[in-house]
Amino acid sequence: MTKGRLEAFSDGVLAIIITIMVLELKVPEGSSWGSLKSLLPKFLAYIFSFIYVGIYWNNHHHLFQVVKKVNGSILWANLHLLFWLSLMPIATEWIGTTHFAENPVAAYGICLIMAAVAYTILENLIVSHEGEDSKLKEAIHSKFKEYISIIFYILGIAVSFFYPYIAIGFYYLVALIWLIPDRRIEKSLKEN
Repeated sequence: MTKGRLEAFSDGVLAIIITIMVLELKVPEGSSWGSLKSLLPKFLAYIFSFIYVGIYWNNHHHLFQVVKKVNGSILWANLHLLFWLSLMPIATEWIGTTHFAENPVAAYGICLIMAAVAYTILENLIVSHEGEDSKLKEAIHSKFKEYISIIFYILGIAVSFFYPYIAIGFYYLVALIWLIPDRRIEKSLKEN
């Protein structure tokens, strides 16, 4: 099967996720600059989640630049990833509304780690489908970024029950790791 419909569907779902998140930001009651203060936690949560969804969109786009064809397993793995990302608006609203309280920050981390696991499963299924000599296998021979991300998520979730802002720091570190699209794939594309 060709990959075009998978990419188009994924792009649409990610666009809807961002739209839902921004619609949760409500106009402040007053007209002074001070009235924006009450929006700050929700706005910070939105910015953080927007960056995360953007990171996934960017890396998903890069990932599918080296994919030739997909199968049913890849389609389901992609839906699995989109499922966890579709929970981002709820997690974002919860951490913003509660001013980054312990349980919401833990739930946010669970969404993040599950999306990371789903992305890794997707990569593995693509490599399995395309073979050991595929461009993707060549590009991601080292999974250091994937594994360090999962470790930071686990640390963040564990710490969130005591120090939620430190947990957010762990989540932020993972975002920094992935902010630049996967150079391993870009390098692989340049070589061919």
